[in-house]
Parts: sequence; structure tokens; C-alpha cells
Amino acid sequence: MQFSHLHYLPLTAPFFSILIGLFLLLAILLHVGALSYAYTRLGIGVGAALLLLAGSLAGSYFNIPIAELPAEKVVLGREITFFGIQYVVPVVAEWPGTVIAVNVGGALIPSAMSIYLLVRHRLWIRGPLAVACVAAVCYRLADPVPGLGIALPVFVPAVTTAIVALIIARARAAPLAYIGGSLGTLIGADLLNLGRVRGLGAPIASIGGAGTFDGIFLIGVLAVLIASLTGGAWGPPSNPTPPA
Repeated sequence: MQFSHLHYLPLTAPFFSILIGLFLLLAILLHVGALSYAYTRLGIGVGAALLLLAGSLAGSYFNIPIAELPAEKVVLGREITFFGIQYVVPVVAEWPGTVIAVNVGGALIPSAMSIYLLVRHRLWIRGPLAVACVAAVCYRLADPVPGLGIALPVFVPAVTTAIVALIIARARAAPLAYIGGSLGTLIGADLLNLGRVRGLGAPIASIGGAGTFDGIFLIGVLAVLIASLTGGAWGPPSNPTPPA
């Protein structure tokens, strides 16, 4: 496979434009200070938050190959019409294999940010617990899609992680939502389903890429904000790095 084929947008242009629109709207709200408190509770500044989301959007175009599944024979269905009746005839085709890759914007950047937040807020127990809960839901709802790989309903990671974070640690819901949502989606939807990729006819199986990138991106836009809606009632935390 040519190296250039590894780089492509994880969504079609209209849907990717929606994510860009959400980013621009968020940038405006942060600029006027309407949402600055939400990201303060997350533990990063406004500039860092925008850089994180912009980096995720830009990085979603790039995939880093890490492995390749061997070529195999795939049985495809070919329809033949005879006297008005359609018959399916199996055709054996040689599939060149599937490249396993890691998406920069949907996997590497969110993972690095999650580790940073985990260390900064010392969520050693609640962090892995949130990741496990979100991963279990994502694994249950992820579907293998022929030609694409593993796909997940777009709002599942954001809604699940917001609920889990508010239940486990209400006072630390914002960073916990990002950690649990990002790592939980990557583990539950992508990593635990790598064994189901074989035979789907997908040329590239991108971890954090097509099929899951939109959900992971919304973690940074939607889940964190949902988890921080009642932040003003709590007041600023007296200890910036409480134990787990």
C-alpha cells in the first residue's frame, strides 16, 4: 500500500465541516469567556484547550501504520439475473490485507492529554474505573462495518462518559470525562475489536480514525461541557490535585 493512502479525512467533507463548525463556535464562546470556567475545571487554559481541539482536527488526517494483517481470500457476493430472477454467486477474491494504523488526532493526541490529566488530578483509581465503564459500553455497541472497520454511534462516547464521570466523581467530572471518554472509546471500540477487522475488506483499520474519531472529538467538546454544567455551584476546588 502506498504511504499516501494512509492519509485521509476520517469523515466525508460535509460531516467533517460540522466538527469544524463546532470548533469555531467553541472558540468564539471561549474568546468571550462564556465557557472559560468549564475548561478551567478541566485543568487546562483556554489557549491549550483550543490547541488541543485544533490539533485533533488537523491530526485526524494522518495515520501511522503499526502492523499489517496478511492477505487472505474473501468470498464476495455477485448477483446474476436470469429470466428476471436474481441469483447470488460467490466469488473468491484475493484481499491484499489490512493495515493497522494509529490516528494522530483521534488516538495519539487524546491519549497523551488523558495521561496528562490523569497525573495532574491524580485520578489513579477513578480514572481506570471510568475508562473501564466507557470501554464496556463502547465494546458492546461497536459494530464491524465491511469496507470501513469498526464503527460506533457518534454520541455514545460523549453521553456515556458524561454520565459515568458525574456518578464516579462529580467534583472532578470534567477531567474524568475526558480521560474515561477518550481512553475508554479507544480501548472498547477499537483495541478490543481488532480481531474482528479481518475479513471486513477494509484497506486500513485506523485506531481512533474513521468510525470512532467523531465520537472521540466530541468528548473534548460535548462530554466535558456536560460534565461541567453545574461547575459554578461547586466553586473552585480548594486542592487542585486531590487524591483518587
